[in-house]
Amino acid sequence: MDNYEYTELLKNISTKMHNITGVVQPAKIQERLDEIEKIENNPEFWNDATQAAKVQKEKTQLTRKLEKYSVAKSAVEDAKELYEMAKEEGDEESLKALYDDAPELEAQIRTMEIEVLLSGESDANNAILSIHPGAGGTESQDWAEMLLRMYKRWAERHDFKVELLDYQNGEEAGIKDATILIKGENAYGYLKVENGIHRLVRISPFDSNAKRHTSFSSVMVSPEIDDDIDIVIEDKDIRIDTYRASGAGGQHVNKTESAIRITHIESGVVVQCQNDRSQHKNKATAMKMLKSRLYELELEEQKAKEAGIAKSEIGWGHQIRSYVMQPYQQVKDTRSNEAYSNVSAILDGDIDKMIEGVLIASNQS
Repeated sequence: MDNYEYTELLKNISTKMHNITGVVQPAKIQERLDEIEKIENNPEFWNDATQAAKVQKEKTQLTRKLEKYSVAKSAVEDAKELYEMAKEEGDEESLKALYDDAPELEAQIRTMEIEVLLSGESDANNAILSIHPGAGGTESQDWAEMLLRMYKRWAERHDFKVELLDYQNGEEAGIKDATILIKGENAYGYLKVENGIHRLVRISPFDSNAKRHTSFSSVMVSPEIDDDIDIVIEDKDIRIDTYRASGAGGQHVNKTESAIRITHIESGVVVQCQNDRSQHKNKATAMKMLKSRLYELELEEQKAKEAGIAKSEIGWGHQIRSYVMQPYQQVKDTRSNEAYSNVSAILDGDIDKMIEGVLIASNQS
């Protein structure tokens, strides 16, 4: 990298930082944090535990955003200042150090760009992620389990907590269904782009003729909604079935019908939970899952209306990504149109670049 390239890089980064400042509005964040501090100083504030927790959550999120913004802004300003000084003094050693640090600076600004994009109503929430294999028997069920592992590994990379809500073993291998709750800041904001059909092309380990197979699995992601969001579901709107838990629940839960399946009749949404020994607790969790899914569907419909898209065109029933393992190695996302060759790393949870690519592409469209 020469002086001209670095100058252009700084111009580009400075422009992005200016745009980020316009969206983040650090002065307004600080103003709100000052308001929260005054609210917290009122002794009566702590009497309402629910409201206090809500304000504390907002404070934590705003503080983190402001800190990340300040660090990114300082890094850009320091780089510009050091570059001008080194150029004037002909300090080649400092210039080389700045060139070497350029990729890290770019990555820092890209991360801040993504943070700005994750400012939707539910983006900061935990995510409820369900995986369902498509037609194809054992092969599709194995593919569904591979996806489940991929998302678990992604969560681990981010130090997010994963709670298994439902798990049904496949007949020979893989899974028939699985639902997990991923707890972490912006979990839904990141994972919402995973909503859709995921396609795998590989030589099936279950085919004695070693033929290439194409398998499909659907991924559905909903935000875990707060209790203060009012979604009314009447008894007449749903059908509740009980069944014996299986798979990861362990032998102790197989003796009773503790697992719960709830079908929302009008929308056709089905949720199920077998996480707990208690049928009552599983029902409560399943109801929360249903409310989260219905809330997410409502958000989709609102976005579709704003964009002038017919209802039938939205939802998860379309292919969003292909994972090809034979005859070549490639993962391609249909929305960002970006392709990646590190298939093994992606299936091991290294999916941040893919997610970020879709978030940026969606924002530009």
